[in-house]
Amino acid sequence: MQGMKLALLLCLAGQALPRPMYQAPIKDDRNSRPEPTVFEVIQAANRDVSVLLKESDVAVNLNRNARKCSTCKWPKNANGMVPVPYVIDPQYSSSDVSLINSALKEFEVMTCVQFVNRNSEPDYLSIEPGTGCWSYIGRIFGKQTVSLATPSCMVYGVVQHEAMHNIGFFHEHTRLDRDTYIDILWQNMDQINYSNFDVADGNTFNIPYDYTSVMHYHRYAYSKNNILPTIVPKPDPNVPIGQRLGMSSLDVMKINANYACNLCRAKLVTASGSFSGNSSLANSSGGNCLWLIQIPYNKIFLQFNYLNIASTDYIKVYDGYTKSSPVLLDRTYGSGSIMPLVSSDRNMLLEFVSSAGSVVSKFTVSYVTVIGCSYAVLLLGSVVITKGMQLEMFSFPAVPSKMK
Repeated sequence: MQGMKLALLLCLAGQALPRPMYQAPIKDDRNSRPEPTVFEVIQAANRDVSVLLKESDVAVNLNRNARKCSTCKWPKNANGMVPVPYVIDPQYSSSDVSLINSALKEFEVMTCVQFVNRNSEPDYLSIEPGTGCWSYIGRIFGKQTVSLATPSCMVYGVVQHEAMHNIGFFHEHTRLDRDTYIDILWQNMDQINYSNFDVADGNTFNIPYDYTSVMHYHRYAYSKNNILPTIVPKPDPNVPIGQRLGMSSLDVMKINANYACNLCRAKLVTASGSFSGNSSLANSSGGNCLWLIQIPYNKIFLQFNYLNIASTDYIKVYDGYTKSSPVLLDRTYGSGSIMPLVSSDRNMLLEFVSSAGSVVSKFTVSYVTVIGCSYAVLLLGSVVITKGMQLEMFSFPAVPSKMK
């Protein structure tokens, strides 16, 4: 046992390192990103597309006002869910199909929008390996083409970007209030590209502007020389914008607000963080809450800081982003302490279920990113985590007092 403790301690001491989602902001943030953003991928893939597109990837529907859309939403069913039928072209490889399905499955987990396999529904999405990455805004009725070329568009964030167009969302930089948060530097682009920065007449739902949205252009979008920026955040011009990982926490909030989803859902996408839950929060939306932790890279080390769960309620933790993922912590209730958990990849899902009469359950959780080590210190009383060159000691309590 002592040998196992020492090995695990050395593993975490040498490899566990909390990482920020972005490096320190610098003027040209392309140098701080190892991979291109969603929009950079889309721009590169769409250079030779013959379809009439706006804003690089929005197909023009001649039967609809380009900026106002009263019929963009897909209808709710009797259960309050929003099914969006789709088919995937058989030309895709099995790995492509898996990626597309995985990216779409997250909508079902975090929102009331459900991308479902088409049976005989007249209105549906047809996902095809055409030329480039593009789609329409919202439901257009009948067969609705979504182009995701392979391999150029086979990026998780790109699939979710086009999916958000399909359920009615424009690009973040076209929000009505965008001039409060960004400056458009028209002098740094050719006039032919001005229309790509038109403002969309839509609802902001009082949700903050999201520089990290999967729907946001990057800072050099349509730049004349790809050196001078076209979008500059304010008041801090060096705030990073654009990403490729997938829906942000505010993207999830926007979808749920747009479709009036009465759900308790939250997504955490930073490399470390904390959150809490209680009976009142869960019971206000059907008694079930989900928190999806989706860090940029590596694995998640999660610790319960406080736990007091009534015997009528429970917490469950999954090693992945869906409830079909392997279980890290099965239905658990009680008070006291619980052992820390480590994911096998960058996703972890925490579920809290509360009965209608419960009023006392509450908990708080914190997490950090760890590198390497597929198995965390579950038997140790403490673990050393490196933070730069400084060692910090984190203490973890013992086994929970009650387990269902």
